[in-house]
Amino acid sequence: MQLLRRRRAAAAAVLVAVVALVAALGPRSPVSSSSSSPWPGAEQGDARGEAGGAIPDGTTVFDDDVPGVANLDPTLLRALRRAATDAAAGGVALVVNSGWRSPGYEDRLRHEAIAKYGSEAQAARWVATGTTSAHVSGDAVDLGPAAATPWLSEHGAAYGLCQIYGNEPWHYELRPEPVARGCPPMYPDPTYDPRMHR
Repeated sequence: MQLLRRRRAAAAAVLVAVVALVAALGPRSPVSSSSSSPWPGAEQGDARGEAGGAIPDGTTVFDDDVPGVANLDPTLLRALRRAATDAAAGGVALVVNSGWRSPGYEDRLRHEAIAKYGSEAQAARWVATGTTSAHVSGDAVDLGPAAATPWLSEHGAAYGLCQIYGNEPWHYELRPEPVARGCPPMYPDPTYDPRMHR
């Protein structure tokens, strides 16, 4: 009986430790495209490196030397910079976790998601293809940190920045009409977005 109590206590301690670790890490994108350095051995032209769209940690919307920022649609980038300036005045930092991506980098992320989630159907809930992704066209940005999400939820529409997918609170695209009417309803995830089925 005492052995059973000790095992239950040990199992409870492990569960508490896992919950604490998850809480400390906070919400994360299921397939991270942010990295402080490219994959080992990545060449400058490699789809895995910065030239393909990988974003170094701490990148802001003002980092024009980072292709993942510099290759964003200019109208989206202007809106992001206005929002980031106003957010900073309120003590909130906006960080770019992912922006423009090359088709090769997007496809690599898609293959990694298939490996992680076990099927193409499940991966499609998180990563688009190199031919359908709004990241590839420069029309989407993944913003962080998690502390910025409430600010973006409250103020993003004033800049035309809208969360597009219910399962991706970090993913924003430009919708100029929300400045007057608010953001359109979100899709539950990218598989519901008609653009992903072209």
